[in-house]
Amino acid sequence: MGLARIASELEPYRRLMEPPAPEDYDEGFGTKILLGALFVAFVMLPGAAYLGLVTGVGLGSAPQWVTVILFVEVARRSFVTLKRQEVYLLVFLASALLGTNPYSGYIWNAYLRTSQVTEGLGVAKEIPTWVVPPADSPALIYRTFLHPDWIVPILVSLALLFFTRASAFTFGYLLFRLTSDYERLPFPLAAVSAQGATVLAEISRKEESWRWRYFSIGAMIGLAFGFFYAGIPTITGALMSRPLELIPIPFIDLTLNTESILPATPVVLGTSADSFLVGFVVPFWSAVGGFVAMILSYIINPILYRRGFLVNWRPGLDARQTEMLNVYDFWLSARIGLSLGVAIIGIASLIQTVLRARQETAARRGPQPGEIERIPLTKSLPHRGDLPTGLIFVVYLLSTAALVLICFILLNRLPVLHRLIFPMFFAFVFTPVVSYISAKMQGLTGIWVGIPFIFEGFAILYSKLTGYRGLDIWFAPLPIHEWGGVAQHFRVVELTGTKFTGVLKTEILIVVVGLLSNLLVWQYLWRLAPIPSFVYPFAQKMWPMYAFTQALLWTTTMGGRRQIEALKPPIIAWSCFLTLAAYLIYSPTNLPMLFFYGMVTGLSGMPVGNLLTFAGALVSRYYFEKLYEETTWRRYATVMLAGFSCGMGLVGMFCAAIAMVSKAVSQLPY
Repeated sequence: MGLARIASELEPYRRLMEPPAPEDYDEGFGTKILLGALFVAFVMLPGAAYLGLVTGVGLGSAPQWVTVILFVEVARRSFVTLKRQEVYLLVFLASALLGTNPYSGYIWNAYLRTSQVTEGLGVAKEIPTWVVPPADSPALIYRTFLHPDWIVPILVSLALLFFTRASAFTFGYLLFRLTSDYERLPFPLAAVSAQGATVLAEISRKEESWRWRYFSIGAMIGLAFGFFYAGIPTITGALMSRPLELIPIPFIDLTLNTESILPATPVVLGTSADSFLVGFVVPFWSAVGGFVAMILSYIINPILYRRGFLVNWRPGLDARQTEMLNVYDFWLSARIGLSLGVAIIGIASLIQTVLRARQETAARRGPQPGEIERIPLTKSLPHRGDLPTGLIFVVYLLSTAALVLICFILLNRLPVLHRLIFPMFFAFVFTPVVSYISAKMQGLTGIWVGIPFIFEGFAILYSKLTGYRGLDIWFAPLPIHEWGGVAQHFRVVELTGTKFTGVLKTEILIVVVGLLSNLLVWQYLWRLAPIPSFVYPFAQKMWPMYAFTQALLWTTTMGGRRQIEALKPPIIAWSCFLTLAAYLIYSPTNLPMLFFYGMVTGLSGMPVGNLLTFAGALVSRYYFEKLYEETTWRRYATVMLAGFSCGMGLVGMFCAAIAMVSKAVSQLPY
């Protein structure tokens, strides 16, 4: 019932785009993609990484749009056009290169090793040396990766990166063939991702369509806002001892002003304009649900405080401190229960939908008029560049077996049988099943919230049952993954007319170029100043809160005095029960299901951007949708949001380049 209603509510997204004709497919991979990889790696990546530490906005998809738009403009002035397939591969490449950054993870682990937060919780010294060198290592003291103590952590992470991407690519492709080709699921939100490549390909061919107009509008908004939000703090941070923030990053903290009325309640107002524009794109009732969740948090927290659940909060604490204490006292357990409830609802709804579909199929006699033909898994479509399913399956087995072997080697404190059975179960049973469920959900509705805290639950339960004590298990690369999103990615590839062989070649290029460039970039940023520090204000403000939440879970397997019971089973059980009960009450009504899911999702974290997203959704629904037909406005809004990201990226990268050059020069001895 729930999935069918969500699918109908997302129906406008299904009609945004159809796959091209067979003759319009192209591999797309070539010299332009290689040049794009080098450009992203050594021009865009430094600025994106720097801004992420300074502002925390991460710029979303901005770097990839900046890369593509610059390549399009260079191509136009060289009397060359970019194919839609080349544009899409550039977008995919830029996004993946910026995500292939194990070295930022090393810096995060180095912070966990030396942070006062983890030291105070008694877990800093227990982090394995195959994750990060000891706190007294010269590698951490002098902030450098060029030290022998980093050899083992780097080799471990690189092996995991290679085999994980291979496993994701192969199994994701198999899921695509199963859910999209054979089961003919529509993947309604895949067209949203594919729209951007169409926009920029038209620009390259000098086709002045409506897309270019709305892309330009979004880009101008992004340029103007980006200058005040990211540009001024970045430049002033390079020229002065402290950055000047005209607009507080990442939110305005009103907690101290409201604590007498709303005790123990973090009251914040997000300041990034992209939250407002996201309201143009997301389903309206999902945004309404997020706003209602914010209001509920203002009601629930004071009640919890007065009933004695939030025992550690004291007046005078800001939003970050309040959130950390609330997470420990109540919300960590409550959010686990909420997520478990939503996962149970999703799986039950999926089973119900599948059984109903099979009954309807069995009741039919012969092919129905207009029914789309299923494509068998063994059949290849040459125009798409289909890969041999047998070979893909073998590569999946080998890469996943390699992940099991790495986990077996690293968990040498566990019994031999445990080191073998548990990784194999997660790799060959749990991950395939959950990935198929995810692909099915995204294929039907475009939404999948995931099954939460599987790894955390396993680590805690294992410690309780076996008496295990330590942190090795928290850093173990157990192959607990969910590859349903990769299936949707291949659907986007199909919609853009890109051959799968081109995607495979791009994947290889991403791994090779991404590893080298990330080493140079993060080494440079780390040497400029400690991370976090006042030079990187977002990291300085938010990393302690992230570390506190993460380290709380680790203490559950430490034992003795260092064990802190942050997880409270009664709260988890009640939260899960109340979520299921609310769904059972809500489901028979005619209200949109996306409202329910939006509300539950909104309760899963500090509501930073919920108000702006809700405001954007109101403007979209009651103004723009009155001017345009709904599907038409969805297309306009999607393209405008892409343009905004591009504008933010342009000004951000320019200012970051100035700041990094200034800091590099200031460190010279002459």
